[in-house]
Amino acid sequence: MPGARVASGERVALRTAEQDDVPFLQRGSTEPDLRYSLGTPVRNQEAIEISDDGSDRFVVCLDGDDAGPGQPDEVAAFGGSPDDHAPDAVGRIGMVAVQDADFKRPELGYWLIPEVHGEGYGKEAVSLAVDYAFRTYDTPAIGAAAFGFNDASRGLLESLGFAEEGRRREFMFVDGDHRDMVQYGLLRGKWRDGDG
Repeated sequence: MPGARVASGERVALRTAEQDDVPFLQRGSTEPDLRYSLGTPVRNQEAIEISDDGSDRFVVCLDGDDAGPGQPDEVAAFGGSPDDHAPDAVGRIGMVAVQDADFKRPELGYWLIPEVHGEGYGKEAVSLAVDYAFRTYDTPAIGAAAFGFNDASRGLLESLGFAEEGRRREFMFVDGDHRDMVQYGLLRGKWRDGDG
């Protein structure tokens, strides 16, 4: 089950990732419908551990009215039942991570299951992660990256005030082509002022 609640919005909560979340979190590195890998090697469940590697990983769970009856860790999501052992049987809908905060500018990573794309959960979850990162780390800015062809992810970042800082041309080989990676940044002062 997802761990302690770290942050809550109107519809989602960020909860600490626990070892029981590994099968669900593994989906993010193996299913291209969720997110294209940014270079993280595919690992089996035995090789994945929830450890202190300098990243803060959170499971995005439905919360409030969107979760239905009960709490996010008790609710059946998308047809499961609380007694199921399926990874998404506890209301998990995605993951956000704050990476590399100990030694450079924190970098956000995120993905949501396809069943909830376009519902606004991603914007809320990433917003909660930005608040968390600026509260937790004394950093002047936060970074994020999105493939040039990923209009949804780029739009999400831009809607939160992230500014495009650069483009790594033909950065990764995806679906038979070398694809651009767009780098984004958000300054602490701009987030605090609401100016992006």
